[in-house]
Amino acid sequence: MNLEEKIAHAETRIFKTVFPSTTNHYDTLFGGTAMLMMDEVAFIAATRFTRKRCVTVSSDRIDFKKPIPAGTIVELIGKVSKIGNTSLDVKVEIYIEQMYSNHREKAITGNFTFVALDENKKPMRILDNNEPV
Repeated sequence: MNLEEKIAHAETRIFKTVFPSTTNHYDTLFGGTAMLMMDEVAFIAATRFTRKRCVTVSSDRIDFKKPIPAGTIVELIGKVSKIGNTSLDVKVEIYIEQMYSNHREKAITGNFTFVALDENKKPMRILDNNEPV
């Protein structure tokens, strides 16, 4: 599998329903809950790409463009966007879907950086020596 195919194969999509227990006093999804869901989908994408132990080392610029109301469906999409020696970036987008219509729009985007760790919890190469960068 070449690098482009490996990136495509690692793309991760998760659907969730926004229930009242995850909303704030404005009846929209808590920002922290959205970030938790984004980190989760980013972690899964990073792990699927590397098949190694990965940990989040940073999140960068999370843009909340639209509030996400209770009673909607959200789709989180995580895609590997950059590959370094021991780290990789995953871009995550959250889309809002109305439950009873086909209306869909992007609500949140963010970037997460992960490092692959060896058995001694030291950073290790993301790609094996025989894989092209």
